[in-house]
Amino acid sequence: MRWENLTAVPARPAHGRTDAALFGTDAVTTLTFDTPEFRGITFHEIRARSIINRVPGASRMPFEWTVNPYRGCAHACVYCFARKTHSYLDLDTGTGFDTQIVVKVNAPELLRRQLGSPRWRGEHIAMGTNVDCYQRAEGRYRLMPGIIAALRDHANPFSILTKGTLILRDLDLLKQAAEVTDVGISVSVGFTDPGLWRTVEPGTPAPERRLDVVRTLGEQGIGCGVLMAPVVPFLGDDPAQLRATVRAIAAAGATSVTPLVLHLRPGAREWFMAWLGQHHPHLVRRYERLYAAGAYAPKWYQRRITRQVHELAQEYGIGPTRPGIPRRIPPPEPVQPTRGPETAEPVQLTLI
Repeated sequence: MRWENLTAVPARPAHGRTDAALFGTDAVTTLTFDTPEFRGITFHEIRARSIINRVPGASRMPFEWTVNPYRGCAHACVYCFARKTHSYLDLDTGTGFDTQIVVKVNAPELLRRQLGSPRWRGEHIAMGTNVDCYQRAEGRYRLMPGIIAALRDHANPFSILTKGTLILRDLDLLKQAAEVTDVGISVSVGFTDPGLWRTVEPGTPAPERRLDVVRTLGEQGIGCGVLMAPVVPFLGDDPAQLRATVRAIAAAGATSVTPLVLHLRPGAREWFMAWLGQHHPHLVRRYERLYAAGAYAPKWYQRRITRQVHELAQEYGIGPTRPGIPRRIPPPEPVQPTRGPETAEPVQLTLI
């Protein structure tokens, strides 16, 4: 593995100096655990030299700084765009990405030190944008409590995107942080179809469990948006599927819903297309045509999906709203049942 070749050269380092490598071979400990939840997974524990990463200027991301305590992800989503990052370590971007997990065991202490640097300007930090910081490994390594505590203590704004239910473990810390700084939480739910979920996101909690997270956070006063991602062409984009997903998101009390059509970057594209050929071979040519121009679906397709989802969101009461204010499906207007010779019983109302 090319541990020594992992470089971090931010244009404006968050700490006092820029190191040539994130970690060296003497700082790597490789472990396996013979327990059901970690069987088949190898953990590479490392002591990182940098934890606040600057997003490349050419990126489409709406943020500039990230923290990623893990590399690789046991969620095993076949479409994950972060698969390519494993090739930087000479690790396989397919099964290797799902089973070879790099753990930055010193992430909390390193973050606290970098946040305290006079060079750091207290800018927004996004987490969960590369791989999920609440993936299965977090249950063992518990890096996020220390990370959130450091951000809280420095009143540094941050956001978290996750498919994991483990975020509820840190609910008290999130509430404390929200009292002193801006905290944004989003849960990723691209579809509610159980068959699609089991095949494309086999290591994740079920969509309904993720929506339970949205509901619980809202009940605790932490507004939570949903990134409806990915919308999978020809498998999850049927109008009925979109309606079912948006309705479930609204019922969970999400503050907003943002659709994102599947994109297939190098590394992810090869793995996804191999999966597609095995499970849906009749769709291979359609995908080749749809993604002929590159990693992203055509603009006309993206606009169509975005329009449909926004219209459904408005219908179900989660249109644009103020940040942090949960929106729920409004109950139906009360109807006074009429009584007469033909109507002896009250009328039973149903939610939309």
